[in-house]
Amino acid sequence: MRIAIINGPNLNLLGTREPEVYGNQTFEQYFTGLKTLFPGVEFSYFQSNVEGELINELQRVGFSVDGIIMNPGGYTHTSVAIGDAVAAIRSPVIEVHISNVHAREEFRRLSHVSAKAKGTIAGLGLKGYELAVRSFLPG
Repeated sequence: MRIAIINGPNLNLLGTREPEVYGNQTFEQYFTGLKTLFPGVEFSYFQSNVEGELINELQRVGFSVDGIIMNPGGYTHTSVAIGDAVAAIRSPVIEVHISNVHAREEFRRLSHVSAKAKGTIAGLGLKGYELAVRSFLPG
């Protein structure tokens, strides 16, 4: 099983960015534990603050992995192009958000990714990534 995790803007600041919302753990620390929790899964990880780089990564892995977990960050609400890229690839995508985007500002309730994704997990903190991995596993 091969799963790619793609994180968008500002997620490189996890552990220091608004710890009351996003926690004190960096994504790299969390990712180490995730790999330990799922030793049978081959993970790749990519993060960028640049919209075009996220699209390039979706296209690069989107025909070869069994699943993609994507947190598009703020691009969720603004990037038709990322939504189009998710629709254009073969690998299923689970959209993950650490915070509950529906309980935040009104503009965050619109996602250009959700309608193209296999599913969406929001508001469960970093645990959302684990749940997304489990959704790809057989049985």
